[in-house]
Amino acid sequence: MGQGLRRVQVGVAPSDRSGWRAARQLLLLPSILAAFVFFLLPLGLVIVYSLGHVDLVTFDIRFGWTLENYRGLADPLYLHTIERSVLLSAVATLGCLVLGFPLAYFISRQTRAVQRVLLVLVIVPFWTSFVVRTYSIETLLQNGGPIDGLFRRLGMHDHINFLYSRRSIAVGIVYAYLPTMVLPIFVALERIDRSTLEAASDLGAGSSSVFRRVTFPLAAPGVVVGCLIVGIPAMGEFVIPEILGGGKTLMLGNVITRQFLDVGNVTFGSAIAVTLMAALSVALFARRFLHPLDAA
Repeated sequence: MGQGLRRVQVGVAPSDRSGWRAARQLLLLPSILAAFVFFLLPLGLVIVYSLGHVDLVTFDIRFGWTLENYRGLADPLYLHTIERSVLLSAVATLGCLVLGFPLAYFISRQTRAVQRVLLVLVIVPFWTSFVVRTYSIETLLQNGGPIDGLFRRLGMHDHINFLYSRRSIAVGIVYAYLPTMVLPIFVALERIDRSTLEAASDLGAGSSSVFRRVTFPLAAPGVVVGCLIVGIPAMGEFVIPEILGGGKTLMLGNVITRQFLDVGNVTFGSAIAVTLMAALSVALFARRFLHPLDAA
């Protein structure tokens, strides 16, 4: 009775409410279609191709529903590539965390006006093409470049020979993905109630103890999100190893590309891509269900 009176008061009948609800649900249709066309359908095609077989002479594909492509991943050549990709991704993610957390903490301690300026400076690199930024790092790290010249002026007689190595790839990933580490950590730090930190200080905790036992645990969800945002795309990185590695140090992204474009083994390249997506999906779901991101 009371609900009916309230509906009459607002002038909306139950049938009209159901009509509005159906109309709102129709608004989801474009998003569902886009997800199907641009995500689910391509993913399904890649999975189907990964179960097929290609004749490398005629490049004819036969769908025999075989797991031979996945067994090929056990080859030591590809196992080393997977190991290299995991190692470089982990090192670069750790580097982003070491550099990004202090920067995010510093920004979070500033006034609102200063925070806006600093956040814009953090985001500015995204205004430039990813490829252009990667080539700029190549210019900085190459022999005869600014960094090499600085070391030679400091008394180093030989060139640094830093480019086209695993180290240069790690540096490139850190440079490219550092903003994506800073932003989620900043959001987590910004959400910490200052009164909580003041209460810890009033109870006798020193600054280091407050940071270790209060600030960092409360910012941990942002740290996890930042590590996921950096680590997942870095695992399948293609552009940075191709430019800064000179095509000598391959990661999974480079192997997949060469299987598709150079070798023509579409089925095996699809198997590598599906394996990479499956591994990363397992990591994401494990993180989600074991430690819900309730504070990020």
